Amino acid sequence: MLWHELTIHTTEEAVEMISNFLHEAGAGGVSIEESGTLNKKRDTTYGELYDVPLNDIPEGFAVIKGYFSEGTDMDVLKAEVNPRIEELSDFGIDAGEIRYETRTVDENDWATAWKQYFKPVRISDRLTIKPTWEDYTPESAEEKVIELDPGMAFGTGTHPTTTLCLRTLEKVIQGGEEIIDVGTGSGILAIGAVHLGAKHVLALDLDPVAVTSAMENVELNNMQQQITVKESDLLSVLGSQDPALGVKLPVKIIVANILAEIILLFVDDVYNALESGGIYIVSGIWKNKEQVVHDALVAAGFEVRAIEREEDWLAFEASKR
Repeated sequence: MLWHELTIHTTEEAVEMISNFLHEAGAGGVSIEESGTLNKKRDTTYGELYDVPLNDIPEGFAVIKGYFSEGTDMDVLKAEVNPRIEELSDFGIDAGEIRYETRTVDENDWATAWKQYFKPVRISDRLTIKPTWEDYTPESAEEKVIELDPGMAFGTGTHPTTTLCLRTLEKVIQGGEEIIDVGTGSGILAIGAVHLGAKHVLALDLDPVAVTSAMENVELNNMQQQITVKESDLLSVLGSQDPALGVKLPVKIIVANILAEIILLFVDDVYNALESGGIYIVSGIWKNKEQVVHDALVAAGFEVRAIEREEDWLAFEASKR
């Protein structure tokens, strides 16, 4: 099967929003390649070495590729996506000087070729992400392995925002907590939370593709009894005591790894869904959104306990006063 490949040259800052635009426009898959310059500060806590540039993309820039079915009119598609990208500046997001490229590719050229670059990655003291098609043996009984098949619509779980969330979960989970994962995507944070000792996780997402992906990954990790995946947002489950959710509100921990612009829309909902002293872990935040997210958390009644950073991304750990 043939597909149209739309390449967009933009900035790392705009990656999340533009990727979302492509998904909403009907992309069958989206790939993201960020700058591989050696000037970028990278986390080498777990032995990663970066002795040569990973690519020739300039620092701070990124290349996004969306794949669309053969019958798609690419001129119409670009006319639909471009105004949305131009509007990003209204939200304080610099997308840079956008450049488009299109070509036609065979499905096998993109649907599976990327798998050769996805290897097991140790991301914290206790967690390792392993693609389902790779063999891996944990180094100790304490090391927990997250089996992951991201499919064509999700990342490998090694993006800074994901690793920041997982490392913060590792820090705050004591054991036996009920947790809500808002915008679960592939389900990786929910799976990691159970590995770390959570009693049950309610994984929410509005995207039916994400719900399907999360369910599949939950099953891969044999966690169907510990994780409930539901197509919903947080507001829809507030006040619900439906035992089918697997958790009883209010809960101890809520984690959300989504866009800062979306995070700002439901800060009060998170506050209401947490028990007193509960922890909110929020990421997906580019450095230029730090102050506005910080102010929104404080205004809602949260105390910011820590801010973790990796590259130009950050995650907040906040507690309900």
